[in-house]
Amino acid sequence: MHPALQFLLVLAILLVALLIGTAIGLGIISGLYGYNTFTAITQSNLNVPNAVPALWILQLTSTTLPILATPVFFAYVVVTVPQQYLKSNFKFPWVLMLLVPAIMFISSPLIEFLSNINAKMVLPHFLQWMRDSEDNAEKLTNAMLHMNTVWQLIFDLLFIGLLTAIVEEFLFRGCIQTIVEKWTKNIHVAIWVTAILFSAFHMEFFGFLPRMMLGVLFGYFVAWSGSIWTSVWAHFINNGTAVVITYLFQHKLTTMSPDDQHVFNSVGYIISFIIILFLFWLYRDIALKKKPVQA
Repeated sequence: MHPALQFLLVLAILLVALLIGTAIGLGIISGLYGYNTFTAITQSNLNVPNAVPALWILQLTSTTLPILATPVFFAYVVVTVPQQYLKSNFKFPWVLMLLVPAIMFISSPLIEFLSNINAKMVLPHFLQWMRDSEDNAEKLTNAMLHMNTVWQLIFDLLFIGLLTAIVEEFLFRGCIQTIVEKWTKNIHVAIWVTAILFSAFHMEFFGFLPRMMLGVLFGYFVAWSGSIWTSVWAHFINNGTAVVITYLFQHKLTTMSPDDQHVFNSVGYIISFIIILFLFWLYRDIALKKKPVQA
């Protein structure tokens, strides 16, 4: 099957899965809380009873599970070579799992730099709806990230941190990146194209550049290690750190706001970039030492 057809099939499966998941979410929420609750949260109206539990149900059924089902169904049923498209093996040097968090934390200034560039971009008037859409999405996200207890923190870490990391990495770095690599015959093109698609999928213009760069980091983690779990680990660290900082800020255990994009200065950005290059070289050297040399 030509990679272009594979790509179209993945998109078709994803669309069908999202529609089915939304229908299931509609049924569950309507049965538990009433149809008005469903319509309210789809309109970003949280001033109804049980809005937050309904929001979690909709997130799970209409987004998380469909994103997981798509690459699994494609890999096992359509192409029938799951390992090639999911890369769920653990055959890589485990020292890479120590390098990944180092790279993720050292990359924070670089990600902040890109966020600040992104924030200065001005949308044309006819695209103002994107700004409104992001504001609504942020409102819903803040509701889901409101954590009163440690148990809610643990739940958010597992759901937003770990589960989201697994499903998104299986779809993008596992399935889509493999297809694009087969299509273009170039791993670097595959990584960057997949990172762009990954960022665009979130439909957040003002977070596009930093999310794309995260996608690039995740892509090289997988390309060099041959395993999806290196990028899942990196993705979890990124999401989990945001969850923990949000919890600490909400309970006044830190003054660092999760929305603060002015923590570092120009020197920090430059140092971050230099160290990232070194750590990436080290990661690649260790990952490929017992594998065929790649570009």
